[in-house]
Parts: sequence; C-alpha cells; structure tokens
Amino acid sequence: MPVTLTEVQRIPASGARAVEPVRVGGRDLLAIPQLAKDVPDGPPGMNGGDSDTELLLLHRSGGRFDPSATLPAPGGEDAEFFTIGSRSFLAVASIRTGAGPYEFATTSTIFEWRYDRFVPFQEVPTYAAKQWRHWRIGGRHFLGLAQGVALPPGHAGGQAGGHAGGQAGHQQDENRDSVVYEWDGSTFAEFQHIPSRWAYNWHAFEAGGEFFVAHAEHAGPSVLYRWDGALLQPYQVLAEQSGRAFASFADNGESYLAAACIAAPTRLLRWDGARFAEAQVLDGLGARELAVVRCGGRTLLVRINFILGTPADPQPELDSQVYEWDGGKLHEVATFPTCGGTDVAVLGGSEPDTVELVVTNSLTPELRFSAETVRYELSAGAR
Repeated sequence: MPVTLTEVQRIPASGARAVEPVRVGGRDLLAIPQLAKDVPDGPPGMNGGDSDTELLLLHRSGGRFDPSATLPAPGGEDAEFFTIGSRSFLAVASIRTGAGPYEFATTSTIFEWRYDRFVPFQEVPTYAAKQWRHWRIGGRHFLGLAQGVALPPGHAGGQAGGHAGGQAGHQQDENRDSVVYEWDGSTFAEFQHIPSRWAYNWHAFEAGGEFFVAHAEHAGPSVLYRWDGALLQPYQVLAEQSGRAFASFADNGESYLAAACIAAPTRLLRWDGARFAEAQVLDGLGARELAVVRCGGRTLLVRINFILGTPADPQPELDSQVYEWDGGKLHEVATFPTCGGTDVAVLGGSEPDTVELVVTNSLTPELRFSAETVRYELSAGAR
C-alpha cells in the first residue's frame, strides 16, 4: 500500500518556526511560535521583519484547529510542552527582539497552565535562543536550552546557514553556551553548560542500555553526550558542522540515529555496541527538522527542508520527504512542498493506519513571512 499525503487544512501564520502539540485541561491545542511579521513597504528577506510577535495557540474543534489565544513571545523560535507530576509547562524560545537592529540578548518564557490558561512561570535570560527540549532521567526532569549565534564583530546583516537573525545589537563576546536546567521542585535551575557557539537542537534517547543526548551545532561539531549518572559527558562527534536535528528509532534490536545538517547530507547512523557508525547517506541538502512516524505497522522518517543557497539569496521552495524503513535502509516514498520549512508535528489520525502531520512554513516564495502552516493526513497501511 503506498504512502499518501492529503492536505486537510491551512493555518495562517507569520514566520512560523515550530509547531508543538499540547494536550492540557481536556483540550487538544497546537502552539506555533512566530519569528517575525512583515513590515509594511519593507524589503523582502528572511532575516528582516518585526519580531514583536506572539505565539499562536489553536484549539481543535470539529476536525479543525482554530485560533484560541496568543502568548507574548517575541522572535518566537520554538515551543516545548511537557508535564511534571500534575503540572503542565510550555517553554518558549525567543531568538531576538526588535525590528532592526535586533537584540539577541533577551528573555525566554516558561509558561505554566493555571486556571484554564498559560501564565508566565519563569523568565530565563537567553541569547539567540533556538530550542527548548525536556527529558527525564529516572525521577529527575531536565530542560535543555540550545542558544547562541557566532556573529563576527561588526556584523550587520543576515547570517549564514539558513538561520533567521539580522543586525546584532551586542558584541560577540556576549554569546552564550547552551544550558541544561534541572527542576528542583520549585523552579528550573542551571545544571550544566554545554559548549556551543551556534546551537540549534537537542535529542534525548536510549541506546545500548545508555542514556544519550545529541546536541546540534551549526558553527562546530554536533556532539553526542552520554549520561554518566552525574553529568552529560562528550561521547562522539555526530557531524562536523551545520547540524540541525536528530531522530532515533529501534528495529529488530538495533538502534538507529538520523542526523540532519543544512549544508551537508542527512545521514543514518547505527549503534554498533560502542558508537554510532554511518549506515546510509540520504540525498539532498537544506534539512532543518526530522520526525519518526509509526503508521500502519511501518516506520517512516519525515525530513523537513528549510532553504538552499544563503540567507542573502535563499531558495526556500523545496520538496520535503517521507522515507520508509525497510529493515535495512531508508527509501523515499513521498514528497510534499515546503517553503522555508521549519518543523513537523505528528498527531493521531482520524482513521486506522493514518496519522496527521502539521508542517510549518516560515517564508513565502517572495521571501515574506506570511506563510501558512499545513495539516496533512498521512495514510500508510500495512504492506
């Protein structure tokens, strides 16, 4: 049975950088952080715009997601929903403020669900924040912040590698490492700094009886860290540069890790008992995000592509891919159009052997921010 994608809804957004499913208070929500909005009569470009933006919250009703509320989140880059006991949190990464020049030194807000709404819980000082990711080790809860941007001194324009930025308001010596926070029962406290210059992403998973966290870095090596019972320790370099995202899955007792880079091919790695070794290289560049999908007894990998070219001359209209794992390798089974694609969320489907994919696009073909997020039904029955 072929894998098919059917469009079911388009959601207006502005510079959408991520999409996060939220199940709270008996409601099914989507959180969509927005990087920027278009400036009237302003020049087109992926690094401009007005970053005085809000995060969109949409509520599922009658088979659709409709606007429900907004949260203050300037320069929204990511949102991570998680629970600790009976408490529910939504951590939002704000990469910048302003409308040019931009300030990367700002605060990112962790919201908590109280009284049927999200309210600010903790303000975290950040610098070019790009992702929050929650993971749990035993009874301990951690929250990883990927941040930083390696701008040269006096830089006053867009940034290499397909990252939305703009004019720097601070000197480069204010750049910051990524940080892991731990829940101490009342707040999220700094636990460990992870060396970085231009970090993008985290992925926590288990393989070979060990707990690992992969850290995606653009301006240097993306490193796999192993939990030694006390700290995350560097274990293996996964990519030399331009790292963006990871996804993992297991099959027939084997563990696999996909590593996406924007300026290098996406690679599939297999755990050999001591390290992750290259098993397959996928065609194409421009990858931004990955997701593993289980549907109809099949294992699928979705790759979201962002841009080719440079931020000064980007090519945002790209096809993104769905791959199927056949037990030995991944092979392409479907494509779908994206324009400055940034993220994908996987939701339960309305029929057996279906799931929903919600895909965020951050740009229009004209390099404006008023791009639509698209919901698809993915059908993949058993072969």
